[in-house]
Amino acid sequence: MTTHAPATDLHAFTESWLDWYRAHEENLADPHGFLAVTSLNWLDEHPRRFPDAPGTWRTGPEGVIVTLDEGEELTVAGEPVRGEHQFGVLPERGGVEAVWGDAVIEVAKRGGHDIVRPRHPDAPLRTAFAGTPSYAPDPRWVVTGRYEPFPEPRPTTVGAAVEDLQHVYDAPGRITFELDGRPLALTAFPGKGPGGLMVLFTDETSGRTTYAANRVLSLAPPAADGTVVLDFNRAANLPCAYTDLATCPLPPAENRLPVAIEAGLKIPRERGGI
Repeated sequence: MTTHAPATDLHAFTESWLDWYRAHEENLADPHGFLAVTSLNWLDEHPRRFPDAPGTWRTGPEGVIVTLDEGEELTVAGEPVRGEHQFGVLPERGGVEAVWGDAVIEVAKRGGHDIVRPRHPDAPLRTAFAGTPSYAPDPRWVVTGRYEPFPEPRPTTVGAAVEDLQHVYDAPGRITFELDGRPLALTAFPGKGPGGLMVLFTDETSGRTTYAANRVLSLAPPAADGTVVLDFNRAANLPCAYTDLATCPLPPAENRLPVAIEAGLKIPRERGGI
């Protein structure tokens, strides 16, 4: 016998999902979001200029340095910058945003390498963005799992959307759960906010209806008894699903689920999705 959620509960569930979906799309299409990225530039000790950013850029033991020509100016942390400016040594997955007119110049470290990634509001990918296809939200894809912390965070190396790049995460634990009676597990990485978790995964829809390389699910901190809710309706695309100018991590091998998760965001139209 199949039971269905009351219409009022289903309506509230759908409205909550729509709020999440709209927020995801608005963040993606922000004037300086990932759709606004116009180039991905890898720095070394050799000074180089880029057509979509001011100055000459290099990096070394002292971190990232930009040398601005006369008449060129950036704004960093609200202060105007001219001449030579040292951004210093950046932490992994950290970065600084420097304002240049209506553009933002992202200075960051990814996979141990310093990068410069300009973001321009008039980037064609952003101005042509028409939204991401998705599955209709369905309560059947909300499951309760159990978080099992590792005795110590486990360094986990994963590949990246960029060839020959690697990311290392300190995985705090794994999540076990069942889907249609089948036992499954996902290695979790630190998420946003204290105690939050993130899981990167692929499944049997990957490369068919959903983006082939990865999807991500953000989770609230587990309850005191270790229970955690996985709402696969909120399985999102990382920026690499839309642009080749992203360095997104790939899921660890054990997070390739042998089931079809027909929920969440689908292949973007920019990659041929419908």
